[in-house]
Amino acid sequence: MRGARGWIIAAAAAILIAGAAYLVRPHNDSPEHSSNSDAAGGTSAAFLFAQAMGHPTSQMTGAFNPPAAFSVMFVFTPTSPYTADEAGQLREWVRARGGTLIYASEPGDPELDRVLGVTRFSLGAVGAPYRAMPVVDGVTAVGGGGDLVPLDPAPAQVPFLRTADGLTAGYMQRIGIGTVVVLADPLVLCNGFLEKADNGRLLADLIGADTNAQVTFDEYHHGLTVSDFAPQAWLLTPWGAGLLWLLVAVFFGLLLRGRRFGPLIERRAEVARSDVEWSVAVGQLLQRSSARAVTLGVLARAAERAVASRTGLPLQPRERFWNALWVRAPVIASELAEIENSLVAPSPSERDLLNAARRLHEIAHPSPRRLRK
Repeated sequence: MRGARGWIIAAAAAILIAGAAYLVRPHNDSPEHSSNSDAAGGTSAAFLFAQAMGHPTSQMTGAFNPPAAFSVMFVFTPTSPYTADEAGQLREWVRARGGTLIYASEPGDPELDRVLGVTRFSLGAVGAPYRAMPVVDGVTAVGGGGDLVPLDPAPAQVPFLRTADGLTAGYMQRIGIGTVVVLADPLVLCNGFLEKADNGRLLADLIGADTNAQVTFDEYHHGLTVSDFAPQAWLLTPWGAGLLWLLVAVFFGLLLRGRRFGPLIERRAEVARSDVEWSVAVGQLLQRSSARAVTLGVLARAAERAVASRTGLPLQPRERFWNALWVRAPVIASELAEIENSLVAPSPSERDLLNAARRLHEIAHPSPRRLRK
């Protein structure tokens, strides 16, 4: 009962820590600008806005698959990086299938920046309000965040949003038969900013008037993907932080409450094998391979070593051993000599060989009754 109470306390502490980690997370923001979030930094309003305009609207989740041809796709600040293959597929979708990609991210994604030719300055600058160029219809001023990392457009990349200092906050580029729109400040399309200045009109222009065009929001790269091995990608999510604290609580619970399930059982000491046992094993192997004479010879040598060990006589030199054995144990010497002589007899029968092997074993391992004689 006492052990169960400790586990209950550890589990309750883990649940409290996980709940606290989820509750203290600021729910009034969505740094990845998810279309599932109603926070000021989320883009759920853009999702509903596209639906209200009559577009078939969906989210890309579970797997990465570029949408249909001549459709629109929003990519907001990926928290799980694009792979080189995924970025290449997305560019090919724009180039060959006439897709319109709206790529809005503060830091950018390394692979997307590479394949799309996005260049960013290394230093930040003052952001909104932005001045809109005539590229976008009916848009003159756009609200957004207080600062940003401005873009450095190439000649084929046409700026349409500039800061008060003339730095590029957004540009458009034709790639093949499709269009890429890059925004350095995603907040201009987020929930808390659509009512500012001409932000809503800008969103409508980017989505387009063709209601047959499908609109897709990439949520696949706002979670764990197959290619994502960075721990911070899931530690920054509420469930990831809760899981981490749960593991910490369980670890310390086991550390504090851990105990053995019983007394320590010492391992039995291994008994050293004698030369006689080794010789018998080798002899059995040789016997199974029909090497009878060799087998019995090995057994005879093993029996001599056992007798030498029991009588305290040195085995070498062998002639001195036999001389001493005839003096110290004449009965054993006589029997052992008789058996060894029988081994060299011409054409011994099966019965004679088996009998010789049995007698050698009795000499090497005499019974207690024989030792008393």
